[in-house]
Amino acid sequence: MTGDEQRDAIIAALRRERDGLDTNALAAELLVHPNTVRWHLARLTEQGLVVSAPEQRRPRGRPSVVYRLSAEGTAAGRDEYRLLATMLTAAVASDPDGAARAYETGVTWGRHLQAAEQTEDVTELLDAQGFAATREGRTIEMRRCPFWALAESCPHVVCTLHQGIIDGAFAASGTDAHVERLDAFVEPGLCVAQIA
Repeated sequence: MTGDEQRDAIIAALRRERDGLDTNALAAELLVHPNTVRWHLARLTEQGLVVSAPEQRRPRGRPSVVYRLSAEGTAAGRDEYRLLATMLTAAVASDPDGAARAYETGVTWGRHLQAAEQTEDVTELLDAQGFAATREGRTIEMRRCPFWALAESCPHVVCTLHQGIIDGAFAASGTDAHVERLDAFVEPGLCVAQIA
């Protein structure tokens, strides 16, 4: 089981147990060492998906630390937002002006995100949004797409939206730089923006 699968299994176990579970109970359920569970719980806590509190039910001795899902963790891994995103993407894709609308929406959000983040480099903004972005010269490489499943099925909407985000962020930062070309899926998990 990979680390991501282990974290997904922890979230699933905590979703089933509303009263929460301690490290040992989670380790027994996942058939892994408690230290592995502690490491994953620390990551999930940093992400705001899990909260912890001392167990109140023990009459004597040191209480166990019990982990529960946060409100955000309860929603994590569910497909409701993906279904909504899929429906909205399909609606935009069916519009003859859908790609242009997606681009303009991206520009608006790029400006908004840049104003909120106040980053010096658009790459930092993209990285903060989950794109695992790096920049070298006039090339921005994005090694993770937060909307990969949608982008793969409807790149003329989702990738155009991403291009708009980059252009909007550039505009909000006061530069005349813009995306000259966005090459989607250059290789699995890699999209490349050429900046002019």
